[in-house]
Amino acid sequence: MDVVWAEISQSVALTIELASVATVILLVVGVPLAWWLARSKTFASEAVATMIVLPLVLPPPALGFGVLVLLGPHGPGGVLASFWGERTLAFTFAGMAVGSVLSALPLVVQPIRSAFVATGDRSLKTTRRVSPLYAFIAISAPPARLEFVKAGVIGFSHTIGTFGVVMMIGGNIPGRTKVLSAYVVEYVQASRWREASVVAGGMVLFAFAAILTLALIDRHSARRGTESS
Repeated sequence: MDVVWAEISQSVALTIELASVATVILLVVGVPLAWWLARSKTFASEAVATMIVLPLVLPPPALGFGVLVLLGPHGPGGVLASFWGERTLAFTFAGMAVGSVLSALPLVVQPIRSAFVATGDRSLKTTRRVSPLYAFIAISAPPARLEFVKAGVIGFSHTIGTFGVVMMIGGNIPGRTKVLSAYVVEYVQASRWREASVVAGGMVLFAFAAILTLALIDRHSARRGTESS
């Protein structure tokens, strides 16, 4: 039993590390992308927005397979991995991070984009008369800062619970790519209900805490809006 809990603890650490890395990448990429999508009125921006939303409607195995091909030895991931002597990014931590980011990107970009749009056309017109960096830091970002926090919570939580995409890309290698959600499936298949209940129960508690955090952020935002008006 001690060996089992040691394996689970190792998987918890790996899952938290993956979620943390993915969340940082999601915010670094998602915030400026959402800002551009909010400001742009071109067909290209709508095409990009549509591509970002695709993971929400694609079956996770289909998304995972597509990313797996891209990360494989004959895709861009293989070219990138060759710089440090590897053949592929598939079945690696880096590959899982890429898959997690693509899977959670619409959940991060959409609310931040909506927050930027909510600043109104007047604010967006103002941003066109100053440098883009100043416009983002001084005009667009402050009203949307709570959405940044919410997006970070959503991205982190989604990565914790992701299974299909991560499984396709990372496989099921203990200590290297075996995330926490994989243990639930493994224990259920082996009829090890106690272990499955403990892991699944822990994930339910985490999900509850994440949702409660989002609700508290919304309440805080609504209270501030009432006080300012």
